[in-house]
Amino acid sequence: MVKSKVTPFITLNGKAKEAMDFYARVLPETRITRMDFYKDSPDFSDIEGELVLYGALSIKGAEVFFLDMQEQYSAPEPTWAYSLYLDCDTEQEFDQIFVALSETGSVMMGPESVGNIRKCAWITDKFGITWQPVWE
Repeated sequence: MVKSKVTPFITLNGKAKEAMDFYARVLPETRITRMDFYKDSPDFSDIEGELVLYGALSIKGAEVFFLDMQEQYSAPEPTWAYSLYLDCDTEQEFDQIFVALSETGSVMMGPESVGNIRKCAWITDKFGITWQPVWE
């Protein structure tokens, strides 16, 4: 039997390293597992700066990939049509995540209770990535 796996892949324009460092700092159980730069690859050694060619972040055991586009091939800005749903273990964890992501982002909803969910929110952070932290 072949195991199927879907991994979120976030493409940014020169902000992947900053975003990964930020998420590793403010999200519980989050760490950078890989960060390779264009400038360190023989195929892209002429590209300066810290543009991420291949980045991987572990968020509560789930893998999220990151990539910076080169300036001449810029990626579209992220949209709230896609979001990352984040299960929170405690109310304190939810509150910590909400404060960190909304500090310089925008709150689209919440925090509020919905049905059986004690607290949920919809936040677009300072990188344009939309998150749905949930505490059931």
